[in-house]
Amino acid sequence: MFAKIVTISIAFLFSGSSLAEDQATQSANLAALDGVVQSAIQNHEVPGAVLLVGHEGHVIYRKAFGGFTYEQHSPLAEIDNVFDVASVSKVVATTAMAVVLYERGLLDLEMPIVSVLPEFSGSDLRRAEVTVRMLLAHSSGLPAYEKLFLRVSTKDELLRECFSIPLRSAPGTRAEYSDIGFILLGIALERIAGEPLDVFCRREVFGPLGMSQTTFNPPAAWKSRIPPTADDRTFRKRIIQGEVQDENASVMGGVAGHAGVFSTASDLAIFAHTLLRGGAPIVQRQTLEVFTRRETSPAGTSRALGWDTPSAPSQSGKYFSASSYGHLGYTGTSLWIDPERQLSVILLTNRTWPDCSNQAIKEIRPRFHDAVVEALEAKR
Repeated sequence: MFAKIVTISIAFLFSGSSLAEDQATQSANLAALDGVVQSAIQNHEVPGAVLLVGHEGHVIYRKAFGGFTYEQHSPLAEIDNVFDVASVSKVVATTAMAVVLYERGLLDLEMPIVSVLPEFSGSDLRRAEVTVRMLLAHSSGLPAYEKLFLRVSTKDELLRECFSIPLRSAPGTRAEYSDIGFILLGIALERIAGEPLDVFCRREVFGPLGMSQTTFNPPAAWKSRIPPTADDRTFRKRIIQGEVQDENASVMGGVAGHAGVFSTASDLAIFAHTLLRGGAPIVQRQTLEVFTRRETSPAGTSRALGWDTPSAPSQSGKYFSASSYGHLGYTGTSLWIDPERQLSVILLTNRTWPDCSNQAIKEIRPRFHDAVVEALEAKR
């Protein structure tokens, strides 16, 4: 059931070479990580998981656990499984696109969003104060989430709803994580770039990095490698496998600023390593730093631009440095990066199977992150 631990230079991931297994690299310290996930599977908190830890330019732990579902004859999880990463899409795709456009001088962070999306204007004059920075930092005043899919049936209808959703608070005064804000951000970036989000990311981010297993709307041939995320008995009335779990993103055709990316642990490791080494060949280090450092306002925010940073308590656990940044995904995925330790931790699960009632992932993530750091510290 369990894949073997492998240790290999991240350069092999970029070159596309096969990952070599090295039994000699197995460590009692790293093996302690297994128990966190095995316990979660035994307790039916997640049906399966793929985990990857990158440290100082090497993958030091990469392992698959459990299966696609809880059923006895379910396919077993494999290290090359493709997961719906949910809101991790916000950083791997949407924020990455924003970073590239910003570096090229095409995106002004202080630009009012109505200058790109005039449909967002309205009788509430505060709407004109919402900037690109506020959307990235989740301080726009927009609500966190709306079940728009229940009252619309097309992308255009959904966007009209987004354009007119009332603000919950004055722009820039409080941080509230907002899917709505990132839906609007994705559309704004598309208008600035003059092409769809998925097309831009494939050419400017995923392609150059060799992330060949990362995409919106994965091809049908990948379906057998993708764990199902939900037995949707109310909206789509089918098992959701190989299509985006998020219903609003589904109405948008699977490509949205807040969700829709599918990826593997190895591809996300490439992405994380790119950031740890300063952003090359995508962007320059100084540009990356603009987006990954914590914002100074609103007061008390933990948000960077697109990214989150450790807070108390944090899903990243209690050890990640103040310069760390990461993001979570509703389906049970996460990516956290600690530049001081040259560490990245990728956790991919389909905890939403068969439905989203189980919230144990909120305890699993910090336990695993703490175990990773404790294992690394114990090796010194």
